[in-house]
Amino acid sequence: MTAQAASAAGDAARPPESAEVIKADALEDLLDGLGRRGYTVVGPTVADGAIVYDELTSVADLPRGWTDEQSPGRYRLARREDEAWFGYAVGPHSWKRYLLPPTHTAWSAERTADGGMRILDDPSPVPRYAFVGVRSCELAAIAVQDRVFIRGPFADTVYARRRDEVLLVAVNCGDPAGTCFCASMGTGPRATTGFDLALTELLDDEGHRFVVEVGTAAGRALLDDVTHRAAEQRDVAAAVDITDRAAQRMGRQMDVTGIRELLYDNLEHPRWDDVASRCLACGNCTLACPTCFCTSVTDVTDLAGERIERQRAWDSCFTLDFTYTAGAPVRGTTRSRYRQWMTHKLATWIDQFGSSGCVGCGRCITWCPVGIDITEEVAAIRGTEPDESGENET
Repeated sequence: MTAQAASAAGDAARPPESAEVIKADALEDLLDGLGRRGYTVVGPTVADGAIVYDELTSVADLPRGWTDEQSPGRYRLARREDEAWFGYAVGPHSWKRYLLPPTHTAWSAERTADGGMRILDDPSPVPRYAFVGVRSCELAAIAVQDRVFIRGPFADTVYARRRDEVLLVAVNCGDPAGTCFCASMGTGPRATTGFDLALTELLDDEGHRFVVEVGTAAGRALLDDVTHRAAEQRDVAAAVDITDRAAQRMGRQMDVTGIRELLYDNLEHPRWDDVASRCLACGNCTLACPTCFCTSVTDVTDLAGERIERQRAWDSCFTLDFTYTAGAPVRGTTRSRYRQWMTHKLATWIDQFGSSGCVGCGRCITWCPVGIDITEEVAAIRGTEPDESGENET
């Protein structure tokens, strides 16, 4: 285990300052309370052979009894031996798709009778979401995008308005996937900040229940509408044990010691050629990533030229046209585009935003069609090799 993983394991083992307990059947009351407050509840559900995020109408929509098996380039659903509702890692979706929509009409206009143009108001209301089942690594990803889109020099009003309406119900992770490495990045598996409520699911001799930590006044008001009791020491100890063991069972590790300088000093490392020979430049990693934010802007008119829209859509630094400037792309090779992605994620992001752009969720590894592993690439540049279990030697 790396020093980073050991530190994160210590954080995971630190007991919450205060906690309460709700029975499993009270989770329906919690969702009902969100609905009464005008929230559209979004959370995990099974669809298309994966655990994805979608609108929930009741706890029956949750992936009860399901888990996921993940490795580089591979994702499979599997049945659990119990009836846990949140016994999985993370799937292909991230909360980014609700805060920074894949497509968005920035503005639209139409031609007036006198030949001028009139800007049209956007009649769509700002959605009011309650995210249920948010993992600690995803809370960290939302915090990263908050720094980019809200606290940076140029705030994004679309993101800011959506973010302001979100209520976050985190669920601590007890089942990391084979591609997870949040413990290395200090972003999990236990949520310590950024939530309204944080739940830890327990199934043991004491029954099926959730240990709940309150993070905000909104979270407290929501919990007060649900039957609950003060957590006893054995409840807290069991909850701490869940995340403590999860931190020890990460499928991957990344040594981030001096990683900014490591990548800056190795821009011509031969490993970039090696990874480029395998990379398809498909952009899957950036689309699945919860922090990547590249977009493109396109102006679209109707055939009659009477209406125009400016549309923003997700893009990727892996596409050849993304850096097309003055007749040619700035980064014309897969080598240069992969190097740009990984170096930005782990190094220049620190210069820009004060933190790494990677939260260790492992999605880029799982959803890469050829199984490229960012932890393996860092280890190769550092001069170490992954051991047979897939974890990097340090």
